[in-house]
Amino acid sequence: MKLKLPVVRTRFPTSAAGITACMILSAALLLGGCASDKKKDSDETSNWSAQRLFVQGMHELNSSNYSAAIKLFESLESRYPYGHYAEQAQLEVAYAHYKNSEPASAVEACDRFIKMHPNNPDVDYAYYLKGLSNFVADTTVFSDVAAQDPSERDTVNLKKSFDTFRELTKRYPDSRYTPDAIQRMQLLVNLLAEHEIHIAIYYYNRKSWVAAAARAEDSLQTYPQAPINELALAVMARSYAKLGANDLSGQALNVLRLNFPNSKWLDDKQPLQFRGSLQPPRSWWKFWAS
Repeated sequence: MKLKLPVVRTRFPTSAAGITACMILSAALLLGGCASDKKKDSDETSNWSAQRLFVQGMHELNSSNYSAAIKLFESLESRYPYGHYAEQAQLEVAYAHYKNSEPASAVEACDRFIKMHPNNPDVDYAYYLKGLSNFVADTTVFSDVAAQDPSERDTVNLKKSFDTFRELTKRYPDSRYTPDAIQRMQLLVNLLAEHEIHIAIYYYNRKSWVAAAARAEDSLQTYPQAPINELALAVMARSYAKLGANDLSGQALNVLRLNFPNSKWLDDKQPLQFRGSLQPPRSWWKFWAS
């Protein structure tokens, strides 16, 4: 499943005149900054208006200076806590944290925005960004470990990501972000199912056949459409066979044969291995950056 970069909403201001004004003001800020170096205060932004703080924050954000952007947006909200600039700045802070590889802070900022502005036209984006940030919270830690399979990791944040995307699709079915959220939910379902089967195989290899069969069966019931169910059925069949429960083993094997007639795991000599068979592409965790 190929997923694209998150759709970026249109940010405030949205009118052509507003955008032109921001461009002019941003240029003026850059030029003015060079002329005022001689008389800098400890905080050169202390007398800035809300508009000036916002425009400069957007300039830093668009220049990938995320820490600087966060500082400016937070200063804006602190000094001018009411109005559209402060409201929009809260959402930009969440986005800046996300882009700055600070998913926990991004989630916190999204939660705050959702709580404070439930009727904001961009609240659907806040849910979407929260879902992405929870997803990244699990992937960032292992992004430099090429051999790390995502389904072998802890799944707390993956489940949170799924729950947030699900809430988005229920609350805002017509949102521009809902189709992408649905695709990501399917990917998350597959990953969560794969995680369960990794654990089932772990138990099987350590001769904990009761635990292996139970884990595989639970995965089948929880994620009935996941591709990894082919292997889940094989784990069940072999675990029950090891336990001498031949009827249950035969039932699982028959279901495997019916649904996956060409499965390599119909051969009981085929090792129960996940890596290299149904594993997602190694670069799957970088899909949002492509």
